Amino acid sequence: MDKRTVRNIMNREKLLMDIFTAMKNTFGSSNWWPADSAFEVMVGAVLTQNTNWKNVEKAIQNLKQHNLLTPQVMLGLSQDELAGHIRPAGYYNVKAKRLQNLLRWFNDIASCSFSALDHLSIDELRAELLAVNGIGQETADSILLYAFERPSFVVDAYTRRIFHRHSLIEEDIYYEDLRDYFMDVLPHDAQLFNEYHAFIVHVAKRWCLKNKAHCETCPLRIFIE
Repeated sequence: MDKRTVRNIMNREKLLMDIFTAMKNTFGSSNWWPADSAFEVMVGAVLTQNTNWKNVEKAIQNLKQHNLLTPQVMLGLSQDELAGHIRPAGYYNVKAKRLQNLLRWFNDIASCSFSALDHLSIDELRAELLAVNGIGQETADSILLYAFERPSFVVDAYTRRIFHRHSLIEEDIYYEDLRDYFMDVLPHDAQLFNEYHAFIVHVAKRWCLKNKAHCETCPLRIFIE
């Protein structure tokens, strides 16, 4: 690796950590993902596809109220029964099928035990999740980070929006390249990745809106070129 490459890596690491510090100074600790168990996180990661978190919370509450939020019980439900309980999350028939695919994988590979997968490397576990029909890159990384507590950086539309507006990435950057933009230089620490992603979501929802950016009060305003 030549000196210029090393210098670029060091510069990017410093920039990304400075951005993280600016957000942390504004928000403190995020304590995200809101859930009572790792399994609830796994379910929520599927339910949050193409919907907002408030709808996911309603669906999760439905499952809890009917004592269904365990892998063993959910495995016993038909697709129609499961779809009925998660209706508030939208696309409930599709998501019920995806949840069933994930549950069958979890049961087949680990008898629904998170610790039974501790022997797998993060890359091996990620490949396993991506092989499940209906589990895409963002969902897989969310499950890895928030349910398995593995250091896999989650990127989403908010990440793309904020970092493109700061002229740090191309708008049409591929998911894996955007993920590598962080993972190639940041310490592989699950807590750091957890907080970083949560802060990005907070900034995007409060300042870096889809149709309008409120840069004058944003904690990242100092990073605008």
